[in-house]
Amino acid sequence: MAAAAGAPLPAAGGRAVGADGAAVAGGPAASPGWLDGMAGAVTFLTRVPVGGTRAGRADVGRGAVWFPVVGAAVGGVAALAGWGTSLVLPLPVAALAAVATGAILTGAIHLDGLADTADGYGGATRERALEIMRDHTVGTYGVVALGLALGLRATLVAALLTRPWALAWLVAAGALSRAAALNLGALQPAARAVAGASAAGPSAIAAPARPRSMARLLDGVGPRRAAVAGGLGLAIAALVGGRRGLLAAAVVAVGSAVWGWRCRRRLGGVTGDTLGAASEVAELAVLMVALAAPR
Repeated sequence: MAAAAGAPLPAAGGRAVGADGAAVAGGPAASPGWLDGMAGAVTFLTRVPVGGTRAGRADVGRGAVWFPVVGAAVGGVAALAGWGTSLVLPLPVAALAAVATGAILTGAIHLDGLADTADGYGGATRERALEIMRDHTVGTYGVVALGLALGLRATLVAALLTRPWALAWLVAAGALSRAAALNLGALQPAARAVAGASAAGPSAIAAPARPRSMARLLDGVGPRRAAVAGGLGLAIAALVGGRRGLLAAAVVAVGSAVWGWRCRRRLGGVTGDTLGAASEVAELAVLMVALAAPR
């Protein structure tokens, strides 16, 4: 059903986007470009209301460099929730509090992507896999993936709670995971665009487009901004974990490259769902490195 003229349109994670393509983040007051970019990143990646700014599509693109910072902030709030809960309740409950806080702050958009990706990869063909991903009903594979991801995350956070200051790794995980998803989305072709073009002939496949579902996110994002975001993620991880932080960044980089290659072979490129899955798995990988790597 077509939206009424001037009415807000839904964006990723249920955010409102104006008819002119602006992600509504409060009132129409003018603000500096970097602030609009930051507001765009916060509005796109979280459910946190941002008042006094109006972030447009280009602002989200410019704000892409802030994605690791927003991810780090989400991880920091989750860590504080877990630590605070651990003062009065058992560690398993505190771990669940941290996991729930992160899901609430982000609207569980990455978990949603993980579930849709798991269901989609159960499809026998590329076309069937993409069709399944477009259906937001969660199937068996999606339920299993969600259960495993949430269970593993809660277990890892509970283990981190037994070590002094180890919850700071949630900050590194949030930063590296958003940087990884951004680089994949900015540099990889769009699965749905490629799949649709293949029916039109080889000439239509020559220049694959970026993911349609991530168009607002990637407006204005290129290799340079992707590299800056990657550098920020790396710096945050190094500040948190030193050499282990750099190791975690290397693991995420290699895993992201392999995932991008796999998406191109299986789907023809990436989708918003596969980017969400990449972010979720990257966070889990960072937490595992934090616990497994020698201190």
